[in-house]
Amino acid sequence: MLEIGKKEFWFVVGSQHLYGEEALQSVRKDAEELVKGLNDSDKLPYPVVLKELAVTADTITSIMKEVNYRDEVAGVITWMHTFSPAKMWIRGTKLLQKPLLHLATQFNESIPWKTIDMDFMNLNQSAHGDREYGFINARLKKQNKIVVGFWQSENVQQQIAEWMDVAVAYNESFNIKVARFGDNMRNVGVTEGDKVEAQIQFGWVVDYFGIGDLVQVIDEVTDEEVDALFEEYKELYDFDYGDYDQETWDAHVKVQARQEIGLRRFLEQGGYNAFTTNFEDLYGMQQLPGLAVQRLNAEGYGFAGEGDWKTAAIDRMMKIMAHNESTGFMEDYTYELAPGKEAILESHMMEVDPTWAANKPKIVVSPLSMGDREDPARLVFDGKASDGVVVSMADFGTHYKLLINEITAFEPTEEAPKLPVARVLWEVKPNFHDGIHAWIEAGGGHHTVASLNLTTDQILTWAKLVDLETVVIR
Repeated sequence: MLEIGKKEFWFVVGSQHLYGEEALQSVRKDAEELVKGLNDSDKLPYPVVLKELAVTADTITSIMKEVNYRDEVAGVITWMHTFSPAKMWIRGTKLLQKPLLHLATQFNESIPWKTIDMDFMNLNQSAHGDREYGFINARLKKQNKIVVGFWQSENVQQQIAEWMDVAVAYNESFNIKVARFGDNMRNVGVTEGDKVEAQIQFGWVVDYFGIGDLVQVIDEVTDEEVDALFEEYKELYDFDYGDYDQETWDAHVKVQARQEIGLRRFLEQGGYNAFTTNFEDLYGMQQLPGLAVQRLNAEGYGFAGEGDWKTAAIDRMMKIMAHNESTGFMEDYTYELAPGKEAILESHMMEVDPTWAANKPKIVVSPLSMGDREDPARLVFDGKASDGVVVSMADFGTHYKLLINEITAFEPTEEAPKLPVARVLWEVKPNFHDGIHAWIEAGGGHHTVASLNLTTDQILTWAKLVDLETVVIR
């Protein structure tokens, strides 16, 4: 996947001087063991780094300031080992600009009834400390995550891991740059949006380029580079020549190889990690990019068709969150309405994300009625089966709104020999009729990003961090 750089999370333990130096030494010892246990669990996608004990307002403020300017620090995990007076946290918490997780846990899993005394109670009063600390976060309207349970449990560690992925994606959202090759598809409403507000609220930079800017870079790609990439295709994919002779077929596929190299070069030179294309803006292009787009999707680039920059940015953000596994741009196409088999066929003109592939993709060349260009090549495959989520975001004039629908994807059982595109099938929750009705009523778009590697809770955690209205259908 596209590199996002080294990331880590700081672990800050709340306590106070009231209990004496010996108690603080015990707090630090327990914290060291807890952090080591988390890091050794192999459940967390990023390392946890223990910081000095948070026993004064100055210490807390200093830690939070440093978190803000250290790019490698993606967020803060706090643990109230003892009671930690909340007014100490006000300044530092107000200054913190990165995600915050309150781990409501205790070093010991069970109460040692035979030996418990007031010294133990004072040292291990996490239940007391959690309420005090939770109050100040609520009072400050801090959009923090709260995870409750014993720190060694797999469920707690899984929740921390999922939050880490969201926190990294939140930070990286401010580094998302979308290159728009051409404008939005004419007369389409849902793909429009306020780019200035999107940059303010989500951090996304969206830049327009005339298609000629891209064509110039594509034309500079050498035949030697194209031939080398074509050989790579031979190793990765099956070739389906269909009704084409091999020479013609190879020539069409090599157009996509040239476009892939040119697109990647253009994006790399400009620092872009997401992009859009539009079949209505193809002046100077031999084909609408299909295989070229899919190959970049597989590397972690965000994408959406018809100039839909919002969906391209969400795609990139969710790919970061999902480690680019089974996550990508989709479009609602066709209903299956047979009783007991209700589902939606997801696809696109060509650009279905290959991270969804359940089988080895094959390269197919086929005519495309839109765009008035030569027959483009694309990867064809069937989508995976699993539970997941699908999201769509639209600008409602006064604000952005995000829709989330839980889905169950399944592998197709019927052959589709005349369908020259990849296909994904899913059922929507709570059921077909109520799910579709709720989506349409809430204004959900036809362009989406779907993931089999993310949960509704993760998407909601991100939406909370960016103050985004959400509608959940499940």
